[in-house]
Amino acid sequence: MRLVEWKNVRRLCSRKAILTVNGEFPGPTIAVNEGENVEIKVTNGVSINTTIHWHGIKQLRTGWADGPAYVTQCPVRPGQSYTYKFTVTGQRGTLWWHAHIAWQRATVYGAIVIYPRMPYPFSTPIEAEIPILFGEWWNLPVEGIEDDMNKYGSGPNSSDAYTINGLPGSLYPCSAKDTFIQTVESGRTYMLRIINAALNDELFFAIANHTLTVVEIDASYTKPFDTEAIMITPGQTSTVLFTANQDNHDSTGLFVMAARPYLTTVFPFDNSTTIGFLKYKGTMAENMALPKPSDIVLPHHLPRMEDHAYATKYVSQLKSIGTKQYPCNVPSKVDKRVIITISLNLQDCPANQTCKGYNGKRFAASMNNQSFVRPPTSILEWHYRNYSSVKYSSDFPQNPPNVFDYTGVDPLTHNLNPNFGTKLFAVEYGTRLEIVLQDTSFLNLENHPIHIHGHNFFIVGTGFGNYDVEKDTARYNLVDPPERNTVGVPMGGWAAIRINADNPGVWFMHCHLEEHTSWGLASGFIVKSGTKPTQRLLPPPEDLPAC
Repeated sequence: MRLVEWKNVRRLCSRKAILTVNGEFPGPTIAVNEGENVEIKVTNGVSINTTIHWHGIKQLRTGWADGPAYVTQCPVRPGQSYTYKFTVTGQRGTLWWHAHIAWQRATVYGAIVIYPRMPYPFSTPIEAEIPILFGEWWNLPVEGIEDDMNKYGSGPNSSDAYTINGLPGSLYPCSAKDTFIQTVESGRTYMLRIINAALNDELFFAIANHTLTVVEIDASYTKPFDTEAIMITPGQTSTVLFTANQDNHDSTGLFVMAARPYLTTVFPFDNSTTIGFLKYKGTMAENMALPKPSDIVLPHHLPRMEDHAYATKYVSQLKSIGTKQYPCNVPSKVDKRVIITISLNLQDCPANQTCKGYNGKRFAASMNNQSFVRPPTSILEWHYRNYSSVKYSSDFPQNPPNVFDYTGVDPLTHNLNPNFGTKLFAVEYGTRLEIVLQDTSFLNLENHPIHIHGHNFFIVGTGFGNYDVEKDTARYNLVDPPERNTVGVPMGGWAAIRINADNPGVWFMHCHLEEHTSWGLASGFIVKSGTKPTQRLLPPPEDLPAC
């Protein structure tokens, strides 16, 4: 894989240069088999640093290949290469890869497909497997967005479009030719491998007149269920089936697929819709032009942007498959519980600076009132070499420093000034860890997609309001909770996840809304090495980049 600058890209009536991998946007699909050893050489052919994260790959003992800049590695410098080496163990399904530095993942991303050793746990024959990657598009360069946010404490401009496989669709100006079209045959069943690579928005997705059957999320099989639409947060993947059984419903054989945001923010957002089309083979659709934007009718069952009830109901239907072949190994008891408040914050503007956040202040974000600052070196390397931890500390507060009505404060008149630093917490190898993620109403109640590196986890409980350890633990699902790597913390609510912390290393934990990560909504934890050689981090590779 080679990171390059691809010039002369036309989108929404404009042309600009973007960062790509191997000159493709989205980047190439990485297809592997369950259990395989993988080596991917990444060469940086542009003038800025980069890293690649293999989102959802557990990286068992291979944290050096995880990718987040200044957490598990120093960036790959211009003109240099780094070979990511890992084994795909105990995972099968849809994942993805993306750049993990600054805002490069706006265009640097692609699908990972892990083919299973055993047949799929559903009997329906599959005609074709189709990657569907949602993204966001900015007409102006995105490379400097984080720099401006850091300089002025501001938020980013909203994107100019959403995309399906890099194409915005014909509802946007000058984009009739930039529309994703998938040809299908009547009576056949297709698998969509759906990935939300958008930077800042959860999305609803539906196909007109077609039912979707969810069979897998984040490379973990689920109990299949039918749905008219899905909700998917940035960082998550969903594999769904649909049968092309509607050619007689519409004589043209043309059906709209559409994605639009699930709105949980008051900050500037893109309220537009990206569309593609299904074309039935052997119908009028094969030879007809696409309809004009004014003639396009969106799927009637595509949820409204603020349909919180639909999003909540959809998520509640996700369950682990929990069979003998694919057991649900959720910890029934825990050794450690960590409760983390998730907050958007305001910081007073320093003297002699210009601040462009709300009311002349700086935006910030925090976990337990700690706003994460990336150090100038690799935390994993310092941990492995047992250097004196002057670059980070292991004293992240494991409970909120202040107890209050987390979801009931006035969003604008109340605020906690966060502390800035590089704080993580540490657990012993094999700890049965529970993390409770609690939304707060500072600035705005919001649905936060929290991604945890290095481990899958089980979402044993969610709810609205303030988490109550005695009342809410009694309602946990310890039988078949969904297994994921990214959880959407409900707006004005909480999510409890359980992790078998059996992967030694340093693991990043952050919001997958890129603007929030830029503001510091992140932390991480260290899993100490166990007593056996197989419970220890492997030595660093010889070509590990240096800072």
